[in-house]
Amino acid sequence: MPLADILEEWDTFNNEEALRLMVNLPLEDKVDLLNSLSNTEQEKLIESLSQQSINQILSEMDPDDLADFIQSVSPEVRREAWNSLSEEAKKETLFLLRFDEDDAAGLMTPRYLAVRAGITVAQTLHFVRRGAQEVETVYYIYILDEFQRLQGVVSLRELLVADDKTVVNDIMETNYISVHEETDQEEVAKTLETYDLIALPVVDSRNQLLGIVTFDDIIDVIREEHTEDTYKMGAMTGNVDRYLDSSIWGLVKKRVPWLIVLLLLGTFSTNVVDHYSGLITTAAFLFIFMPVITQTGGNSGSQASTLMIRGLATGEIHSRDAGKILLKEIAVGILMGLITGTVIIARSVFLPPGIAVAESMTIGIALAFVVLFSTLVGTLAPLLINRLGFDPTVMSAPLMATVIDVAGLTIYFEIAKMLMN
Repeated sequence: MPLADILEEWDTFNNEEALRLMVNLPLEDKVDLLNSLSNTEQEKLIESLSQQSINQILSEMDPDDLADFIQSVSPEVRREAWNSLSEEAKKETLFLLRFDEDDAAGLMTPRYLAVRAGITVAQTLHFVRRGAQEVETVYYIYILDEFQRLQGVVSLRELLVADDKTVVNDIMETNYISVHEETDQEEVAKTLETYDLIALPVVDSRNQLLGIVTFDDIIDVIREEHTEDTYKMGAMTGNVDRYLDSSIWGLVKKRVPWLIVLLLLGTFSTNVVDHYSGLITTAAFLFIFMPVITQTGGNSGSQASTLMIRGLATGEIHSRDAGKILLKEIAVGILMGLITGTVIIARSVFLPPGIAVAESMTIGIALAFVVLFSTLVGTLAPLLINRLGFDPTVMSAPLMATVIDVAGLTIYFEIAKMLMN
């Protein structure tokens, strides 16, 4: 059974079936399977395996994956795993455990190909052949000085087409891209994506090479960051866990804080309705169309904020573009307001409850202003938050909709009051 299929069906296996599948896998697949499981499932599996199997799997793990595993499991499993490691593996793991797991150094592997500046292409290729089995990628070879400082990078392709007698310094790329050891993992992911790199060197404040972050290491980071952003946009807090591994109380803790905030903010809409109760009594049709006004306003604001948050996340737009963005969204908001206003006028005149044209015009004009306002709020709020140095995803869709509900109702009733004199 292919590993991908095993992972897809893993939650359906009982303990005995899972253990039997694990035991019969090739060693490389055992390592990949363990790395793909949640912390809870990793512990459960490790506790079921023989000491010999544990030793084989951990010895085959890449240093960065091993460090993540040691950090995430319980003290009992950690102690058992640690005792099974070789001295070299312990040394590499301790080196990586010095760093924050959310920083570049926490993602890197210390196994890379590096040569001293001044040697020839032939000598470099000889070194690559000898060390290829011990590293994660052979595509890049890093050129260091006598103090381990990074001088340049050369690709394997460039080495293969170069003359054997050429000094490696003559073909290395000195305008290389690197990241500092404390660079946040999200920034590391963006850098790899922006420059289309397979691996990214990690250096310290003295430009000494500490390790490299490979593209496959960053896949999990991209998935984790995307999940975190999705949680925030859905007004949820807490750590990123697999849903099936989360307890009921854990799910409640993720959701209820923002739910209470949104509940309290939503109560302000009752104050708005109470303030305009006299107007509503005089023109009952205004009350009938309140849900339409709030929903349409919330939807237009959420659309705008989603576009802004996505653009900021991908680097497509920046806070400095606020002027151009604002002008464009004003035009978009006006057009959407005119279109939705026209639709609601036609709907309210020709379909039940069938109100008078003058009253329908009042609703249509008010809706147009609400849509314009909501579009501008949805556009400017993420840009402003990003400008202040905060994560724009905190402007969750439910929060945006709740704020716009309160403000939109106020605009709706004020415009209706003016038009109705």
